[in-house]
Amino acid sequence: MNSLKGPRFPALRAVEAKPVSYDGDSFILLRDPLKLTDKVLLAPRVLGPALVLCDGSREDAGAIAAALAVRFGMRIDARIIDQLLAALDDAFLLDNERFVAEKQRVIEAFRSAPFRPPAIAGASYPSDPGELRSMLQSYVDAAPDSDGVASQPAAPRGIVSPHIDYPRGGPVYAQVWARAAEAVREADLVILLGTDHYGGDASITLTRQNYATPLGVLPTDREIVDDLAGIIGSDAAFDGELRHRGEHSIELAAVWLHYIRDGHPCEIVPVLCGSFSRFTRGASNAGEDQAITALVDALKSYAEGRNAIVVAAGDLSHVGPAFGGPPVDFAGRAQLMESDRELIDCICAGDAPAFLSAITRVEDRNNVCGVSPIYLALKTLGECHGENLAYDRCPADEEGTSLVSICGTLLY
Repeated sequence: MNSLKGPRFPALRAVEAKPVSYDGDSFILLRDPLKLTDKVLLAPRVLGPALVLCDGSREDAGAIAAALAVRFGMRIDARIIDQLLAALDDAFLLDNERFVAEKQRVIEAFRSAPFRPPAIAGASYPSDPGELRSMLQSYVDAAPDSDGVASQPAAPRGIVSPHIDYPRGGPVYAQVWARAAEAVREADLVILLGTDHYGGDASITLTRQNYATPLGVLPTDREIVDDLAGIIGSDAAFDGELRHRGEHSIELAAVWLHYIRDGHPCEIVPVLCGSFSRFTRGASNAGEDQAITALVDALKSYAEGRNAIVVAAGDLSHVGPAFGGPPVDFAGRAQLMESDRELIDCICAGDAPAFLSAITRVEDRNNVCGVSPIYLALKTLGECHGENLAYDRCPADEEGTSLVSICGTLLY
């Protein structure tokens, strides 16, 4: 009879996992994308196969230890596996009743709060309103055409904005938001489409919660959200709602929106857009997807009925060792710029199918992070053309061999 007391039939949830080195040893860092806890686990890399076997089909640590011996030839004491399972359970990383209860408790607290507080204020940017204004204004002052006078006579209807941190992306944010300033100040509705870094394939995740910035609160148009939920299906629309709590993509655009409006609120519709991997793999066609089409038609009707701006908060390519690829050398930087230029040209042509096709053709080898929000923004705006104002390739590791590319584009 097994004397271990750990979780029964342990099943690891979908969590963030990445290899790290610490004090000369190799570990797997495990973090909860829902942020039910601040705890981060470092599991010895040798236990990676044990994590793979936590799929809910094995009764306990003893069964996992036995499977390790049979499948991988690994002899690991069941008590060590039990300690691993206890740590996973303590951090709510197992899909069990304890996790479900904690998730329900946290989501009820999130929904009952008056607003979603800024998740990364004080870490990624200043939480003090005065310091924040000073920092953002410094980017605007240093940007070309910082007086906000656009070369186009028409007011922009859409913005492609980065969601990279401000220290790296500040100049690009500043150029696009400053040039759109007049239209942003006059808008009475902003549809904020942001990359959902942990969302499922083609998932659309909503929230009725208002979004706060250090400058105040941006109210969410709950009537529109409820309409969208009716189209998507309530379960699908809100199942991952807690990701709104910690996802930075919408937040970083919302801060610039609020700053350009000098702290004056306007209604927003915050939409987290999951991966488009099934489309970029060519498994199906986004243009023929009924759920996507219905969502776009609804967003289009809201935008046409109001003085609205559609914002896509999405970065472009992610290349190099930091993202599982080879180091980017001088030739690689030039190739990256050429690939990004094709995407930007598609955006400026208002051609959503061509934008997606350019990524699908190369099987998304550059890990474009803004595929879904940019595609949905272009489809929502319909016939449009763009003006690209800024482009940059930002370092993503200390060696400068990994890069994140970003752009700032206005859509008319």
